[in-house]
Amino acid sequence: MGAKHVAVLLGGFSSERPVSLSSGKACADALEAEGFQVTCVDVDHDVASRLAELKPDVVFNALHGPFGEDGTIQGILEYLQLPYTHSGVLASALAMDKARAKTVAAAAGIPVAASRVMDRFRIVGEHPMKPPYVVKPVREGSSFGVVIVKEDQAHPPQIVTSSEWRYGDEVLVERYIHGRELTCGVMGGKVLGVTEIVPLGHSFYDYDAKYAKGGSKHVLPAEISPNLYQKIQTLSLRAHEAIGCRGVSRSDFRFDDRFSEEGELVWLEINTQPGMTPTSLVPEMAAHAGYSFGEFLRWMVEDASCLR
Repeated sequence: MGAKHVAVLLGGFSSERPVSLSSGKACADALEAEGFQVTCVDVDHDVASRLAELKPDVVFNALHGPFGEDGTIQGILEYLQLPYTHSGVLASALAMDKARAKTVAAAAGIPVAASRVMDRFRIVGEHPMKPPYVVKPVREGSSFGVVIVKEDQAHPPQIVTSSEWRYGDEVLVERYIHGRELTCGVMGGKVLGVTEIVPLGHSFYDYDAKYAKGGSKHVLPAEISPNLYQKIQTLSLRAHEAIGCRGVSRSDFRFDDRFSEEGELVWLEINTQPGMTPTSLVPEMAAHAGYSFGEFLRWMVEDASCLR
């Protein structure tokens, strides 16, 4: 038998296209080095017909953002009966919707911040909740559209109701959590390590802090108490299972320890399509657990299936 043919989906047409191109190229190169036959597919609206012609053995989904991780492409792959990586239709759609994912997480006993979903045009005149708070698109990734409203800000953020806003009319208004940025990956039924993300020269972990060179520092394992470390791992696995994720996922947390050592730990969201370059957070966690980048991707290809 010849080498397994893997189609790597990358690019796409969401705000996160540049991130996906970077992830996809890194994955394609590593999978080729692992001995797979690899075809890169820069995703456009003709992706279904292109995949039907290619007939790959497995589809490696390296897309980010709407269409790529919201259940849409997963539905196409189910229709084509092509085994694929990462989460399935329902879990992908649910995780992409921050408000509904929080509802499921809270029902599973995971601590979340107080929040409300609003039409962005209603955020005028007076604050929708007492500052500090965060306004974020309900269905975006990579911190696109995230606005932090500080305690001393007199009015709601004007950008949210302006013509420059391009992230949909439904937004999540959420209590701002001070403190440290912590994240933890899950690989199948196995929980990975906990990383602290320290933005460098940025007020929070925004797009540039995530992807610009020198924008942030990753501390793995996070320098926190053993109890907190284990708690984050437990909650990450619980979120992965409650949302119904498959393959890999990553849960993000904030930890406010200003007033006590125990502090307040809050789950922010789960990412079903985390970044996939060798220096991205989840591949770093996998490396810490003993998997090379190639071995990690091989595991994902072998884990691929339909009906996820």
